[in-house]
Amino acid sequence: MTRLTRRLALGAALVLAGAGLAQAAGSNAGVKLPVPRAVIQPGSTLTDLDLIERSFSLRTARQFAVAPHRSQVVGMVARRTLLPGQPIPLSAVEPLQLVRRGEMGRLVFREQGLFILMQVEVLESGGIGEMVRVRNVDSGVVVSGKVRSDGAIEVEN
Repeated sequence: MTRLTRRLALGAALVLAGAGLAQAAGSNAGVKLPVPRAVIQPGSTLTDLDLIERSFSLRTARQFAVAPHRSQVVGMVARRTLLPGQPIPLSAVEPLQLVRRGEMGRLVFREQGLFILMQVEVLESGGIGEMVRVRNVDSGVVVSGKVRSDGAIEVEN
């Protein structure tokens, strides 16, 4: 190899190495995560207005189980205090529970035009669309039904 060829090869190797370093730095540069705008108290439902985005290192997002996108936390309920500017741990939020275990609920039964309402004891907590078990207060019969948006449990035959 001639000197010129060696220099060109060395220059190309340096350019490629520099590109590799830049790519490695770019992959570690950051990711935008949703964070609370202000302190969010336990029991509060998160809205889109409660959140802003802030850049964090990719390592932070990978190391901790945090919400990567605001759509994963909007509509969820805070289980503990969420601090402003801090990533939201997935364990710190839960879906909105419309019916809670141990509380009284309303069961709606429908069959071929027949419509029956009765008071029941809720045996499992649940949110919209989830199946929960309930017990008829009068007869003690346990049935499963789907939670409606109004908090009633609907059973269809």
